[in-house]
Amino acid sequence: MTKTIEFIFDFGSPNAYLSWKALPGIAARTGASVHLIPCLLGGIFKATNNRSPMEAFGEVKGKLAYEQLETRRFVERHGLSAFRFNPHFPVNTLLIMRGLIAAQRTGVEAPYVAAVLAAMWEAGEKMDDPQVVVRVLDAAGLDGAGLIAATADPEVKGALVANTEAAVARGVFGIPTFFVGGEMFFGKDRLDQVEEAVGA
Repeated sequence: MTKTIEFIFDFGSPNAYLSWKALPGIAARTGASVHLIPCLLGGIFKATNNRSPMEAFGEVKGKLAYEQLETRRFVERHGLSAFRFNPHFPVNTLLIMRGLIAAQRTGVEAPYVAAVLAAMWEAGEKMDDPQVVVRVLDAAGLDGAGLIAATADPEVKGALVANTEAAVARGVFGIPTFFVGGEMFFGKDRLDQVEEAVGA
């Protein structure tokens, strides 16, 4: 039976981008499938009283510098030379996360995710600007206006809220988080453990 890696995901996390780029290798080596679960990181933080690393560790001497070092090591290890930290960070991802729900419902998840991640973490686009989002999606051959219009659908809005609440109920406190069966793994530095679990 094929095992599944559930990925609790928000475009606003640079580590979600880095993890997404590393997951195809894991899937290829293990035969696992990856199931993306769109959740709102801000909602997770609010529900769990968590904060971003910049807020939580900003006054800890050396901590953020070390985090940047670990990111550089990860980028080099996986050959992710296209990665660029978004100059507009933090970006409000509500619109593009609702868009992801809409993309999943209309069968265009893969090209939508590829386009938005590249815009966010390679091209440095301001992805909380609806006009920018439409341009990015259109350039990828998607119906940008249609997907943005779908973000106003109450069912789309409700699905994102429900996903976020369900993730918190499972113990999620941040992104990227992965599940293999009932086992939870947090952070891109746990991907080796994810691979071990899914390959067992």
